[in-house]
Amino acid sequence: MIDLYTFTTPNGRKASVMLEEVGLPYQTHVIDIRKNDQFTPEFVAINPNSKIPAIVDHDADITVFESGAILIYLAEKTGQLLPTEAKARFNVLQWLMFQMGGVGPMFGQLNHFKKFAPEQIPYAINRYEKETLRLYGVLDKQLQDHEYICGDYSIADIATYPWVAIYNFQGLTLDEHPNLKRWVETVAARPAVQRGMNVPQL
Repeated sequence: MIDLYTFTTPNGRKASVMLEEVGLPYQTHVIDIRKNDQFTPEFVAINPNSKIPAIVDHDADITVFESGAILIYLAEKTGQLLPTEAKARFNVLQWLMFQMGGVGPMFGQLNHFKKFAPEQIPYAINRYEKETLRLYGVLDKQLQDHEYICGDYSIADIATYPWVAIYNFQGLTLDEHPNLKRWVETVAARPAVQRGMNVPQL
């Protein structure tokens, strides 16, 4: 059994979507970041960086934090959604790192300054919105000749989808990025994605 410690954020939903896709049984534990649950001693013992998600795989006695690491761990545990052949494997891993180093941080900053900052700072909003749109363009170009980011559905798609799927929340549109829009609709139609995006249910 796997314990999943998570909340209703794009990073948290990467882990639940992955668990649903690979079909592993898991138990959900809500870490309410609005209440600073991530700073409790019990959770810090699981993730010293106090961020969700994190998993504890009791069958293997392994704890994993950082969403990208969780996706790799679950892919390797199940032999799903991460190729073993070197060229294909590193193609998926580089797009996973693209999400971890670009999409997540930039989209997250846009969320903060547009939605949660105590004061509106136009420079910050413009900076992160411009970079978000640039990253949309990178993904749109990649998806021009691929159904999914790396051709076949993989952990690169699972990592990226929850961040792109919140474009309405960010006050953005995908109309100028038709390949990205098509991809969002395709991924959103997957039953496992639909289930995982509803975890946790508050």
